[in-house]
Amino acid sequence: MITPRRSAERGYADHGWLQTFHSFSFADYHDPEYMGVGNLRVINEDRIAPGTGFGTHGHRDMEIVSYVLEGALTHRDSSGGGPAGAAHAGVIRAGDVQRMSAGSGVRHSEFNQDLRASTHFLQIWIQPRTRGIAPGYEQIHLDAAAKRGRLALVATPDGREGSLTLHADASIAAALLDGGERIDAMLDPARLAYVFVARGSVHVNGLALAPGDAAQLAHEERLVLERGEAAEVLVFDLAPQPS
Repeated sequence: MITPRRSAERGYADHGWLQTFHSFSFADYHDPEYMGVGNLRVINEDRIAPGTGFGTHGHRDMEIVSYVLEGALTHRDSSGGGPAGAAHAGVIRAGDVQRMSAGSGVRHSEFNQDLRASTHFLQIWIQPRTRGIAPGYEQIHLDAAAKRGRLALVATPDGREGSLTLHADASIAAALLDGGERIDAMLDPARLAYVFVARGSVHVNGLALAPGDAAQLAHEERLVLERGEAAEVLVFDLAPQPS
């Protein structure tokens, strides 16, 4: 069974400095029909205005993945990597993906330091398999060639193939499709798959999806992505219920 989630149906908020679409209930947007899929809790599509960003705030017991589509974010968190007592700091640019494990508690900030261009990124939350773990941080870069016409692993429970390591029963892959490129992948029908179109358009098992659209696949054995038009797609493999 394939169930679409159209872009126009998502929650939306305009905070001036931030324009954000919520695929699932988040902040002031609440819809009991859209609380998440399996252990996937949040997909926020955010655009941060030049010279602005998220001030320091806290999280706990969540795997938070940031996938930058355009622009850059300056990141800082209190997870204490590097020299004794230090905090992680760095820049996440287009093509970069960051995993922050909030675990027992972490405080962080994300800013767009560019004074001329907006930053466009996806903020993804996945429920961890174990609560109270030590906070942690990891970042990789996936260039276009790695994703062209194939599913490239972004995050997995075991960090295989150079992917981020998720402390959750979930995996994320990304693909770029255009023209005659086609991806045909096997699915475990006992699990859930969720396909999110970050940009462009694509057909998912025959269903046409536009930018910001998504589709949930349940009890399916096969995933076919085709007829892409400048499409960038994220594919989630998810536990049916939170771990």
